[in-house]
Amino acid sequence: MNVKCDSRRSNREAMQKPECPGGVQLRNRKAANGDQRTSSSVHRTTVQQSSSSSSTSSPETARKLHPRPSDKLNPKTINPFGEQSRAPSAFAAIYSKGGIPCRLVHGSVKHRLQWECPPENLPFDPLLITLAEGLRETRHPYTFVSKEGFRELLLVQGAAEKAVPLLPRLIPVLKAALVHLDDEVFARGLNALVQLSVVVGPSLNDHLKHLLTSGSLIIIKSKIPTYCSICC
Repeated sequence: MNVKCDSRRSNREAMQKPECPGGVQLRNRKAANGDQRTSSSVHRTTVQQSSSSSSTSSPETARKLHPRPSDKLNPKTINPFGEQSRAPSAFAAIYSKGGIPCRLVHGSVKHRLQWECPPENLPFDPLLITLAEGLRETRHPYTFVSKEGFRELLLVQGAAEKAVPLLPRLIPVLKAALVHLDDEVFARGLNALVQLSVVVGPSLNDHLKHLLTSGSLIIIKSKIPTYCSICC
């Protein structure tokens, strides 16, 4: 009977005997590593969800995914007074300094120019040449200001007398627009040349040879055998 009691007491003491420090430390290390992995996974998931939510909820992203019809009336603009990633063009620099005596007025349907003084009172030299140089711009508002300003300046009374003396300087500038790789720049240059031709009339004929290459003249003569106003 005493033997059984001693045996039970020994088993109970063995069960209640604390674990060695090494075993406790190993178990604690495993538990800590598991907690760290769980915490890292939760943090990574939270960051991914946050970035995904912010990117999809951004107004710019929503506008790109679902463009509004009114966006066509508001082309991407450039701030002439802000920091630029590249050096501004000559026209942009003049415009930002107020060298063009007009400003762009944004309308609900179409834009227009508001001149600081009547265009007929403005000197064509160098304003008309500066506007012609702006035809090569590819960013708003420079594209609109140069195109519309050139057109409106040629509509004033006495425009022919003011424009004819500037033809030797205007033609190279218009040619630069006509050989530009951008189709819209080419179209603006061509329209400006047509407007100039209407104003100055036959005075432009002597300068056409500077606008057309020799290859273009050969093609014209092959289509129109009687064409001989310009010699190749």
